[in-house]
Amino acid sequence: MTTTSQHPLVEILKNRIAIIDGAMGTTIRTYGMTEADIRGERFKDAKKDLKNNGDLFVLTQPKMIGDIHRRFLEAGADIIETNTFGATTISQSEFFVDDPREHGGRKDPDFYQKIIDDPFLKGLAWEINEVSAKICREWADRVGKQTGRPRFVAGSIGPLTVSLSNSPDANDPGFRSVTFDQVKTAYAEQVRALIAGGVEFLLVETIFDSLNAKAALVAIREVFDEDGVELPVMISAAVGRGGETLISAQTTEAFWNAVEHVKPLAVGLNCSLGPDLMYPFLSELSEKANVAISCYPNAGLPNPLSATGFDLGPEDMARYLSEFAKAGLINIAGGCCGNTPEHIAAIAKALEGLPPRELGERSEAESDANEGVAA
Repeated sequence: MTTTSQHPLVEILKNRIAIIDGAMGTTIRTYGMTEADIRGERFKDAKKDLKNNGDLFVLTQPKMIGDIHRRFLEAGADIIETNTFGATTISQSEFFVDDPREHGGRKDPDFYQKIIDDPFLKGLAWEINEVSAKICREWADRVGKQTGRPRFVAGSIGPLTVSLSNSPDANDPGFRSVTFDQVKTAYAEQVRALIAGGVEFLLVETIFDSLNAKAALVAIREVFDEDGVELPVMISAAVGRGGETLISAQTTEAFWNAVEHVKPLAVGLNCSLGPDLMYPFLSELSEKANVAISCYPNAGLPNPLSATGFDLGPEDMARYLSEFAKAGLINIAGGCCGNTPEHIAAIAKALEGLPPRELGERSEAESDANEGVAA
């Protein structure tokens, strides 16, 4: 059983700011991949376009994915994430199953039950997660051995393409296209595959629907209990201009109150509107939470004229993140959309030698990772 108090990252967080990697999707763009590249031989006959299904690259272009992990590690990342942001049966169905709305139907719980039960999608989701974790694990271990500095693998668990909090039908506000149990089942399968691949943490990230995240956290707890395993969990939300999660509209403080019982290794903010607009909400979270604080913002706002598709360059991100560090707000720092290995290298250099946010002592009962995660 791995507990928060036993994990070597805990000591690192007490002594310096740990660096998490940048944006896989943004960096993939720099390799000039085409539709044919993501399809490969295996998916050459797929009926829908697959290029935006970035998770699939771990199966068709594993060397490229490994090279991206290597570059982030050599840039200074202590933590690299699996390329599994959308690696659930539910999210993968967007690329492999006909949309019933195109034929006068709608996506509803009956539709998603077929998705959950589909052998192809179940096998595909498992394979993406397990293979991605193994690629991450290989490169983290390789670079860690070369540098004499341990590197860690976080299993990325994204927010899904459906919402439990809101109805997709403006004329039927009580309607939900998917059920809590269906979402929980999809997440549980992802969690098991990530663990099988060798991740050290589970990272529930880019939370814009708190109920979806709740289903993921319940799934994690149930997998831990049923399989006799325990890993640290990190949780990160995406917020809008008012500091609320984008769909469920929880304030920063309410978000923390909703996940505090999980006793995560770290809680934080990512993606969102860029570092400048994130500052007040990160400050509030840092004040309220009694665990490590993570921060990996977008590189500003989207900009199609930019090489990365976002406004801010490496020097800009380094400046903002160093301001967060000097204010005593963060323990883990990195970048989300628009952040390449060059961005992470600049952030790592800027934060070198800056003290981390001070971590308070937690009681013995709180020290076990995720103890007491409730349904």
